[in-house]
Amino acid sequence: MPLTDDELIARMNARMPPTSALLGMTVLAVDRAAGTVRLRYEPKPEFANPMGNVQGGFIVAMLDDAAALAAVVKAGTRITVPTLELKTSFFGVAKLGAPLYADGRCVKLGKRIAFMEADLSDADGRLLARLSTTALPTPLDGPGNFVERT
Repeated sequence: MPLTDDELIARMNARMPPTSALLGMTVLAVDRAAGTVRLRYEPKPEFANPMGNVQGGFIVAMLDDAAALAAVVKAGTRITVPTLELKTSFFGVAKLGAPLYADGRCVKLGKRIAFMEADLSDADGRLLARLSTTALPTPLDGPGNFVERT
């Protein structure tokens, strides 16, 4: 029997890839039927660029996580989604010291290719960045590389 959305949230928050833990990710919501996720990130001072804002590479990593998790949720089975290409557009400044929210969606999940998108917004709902990506859905063999969170 597949996990419920709430059980999936609990599992994803308990065990996640090291990169997600580094980024300070928390899974807030998933909708398996829709192939969507909502994540919160807590940017660390080490993410700052010379202007004192979140450096763009960290933003891309957050959005990549959100898009990938949307495909994983949609698949309903253990897969990984190696990126084939991605594009990110930046619309605003991501500030340190405040949470950021990523909404990921799986637009199309096929056997050989997946199309996903993700948006990053601040606590006031301002759109800061959008990512679109194409990936290769691949079964996840073995235990995977996850860290336990306490």
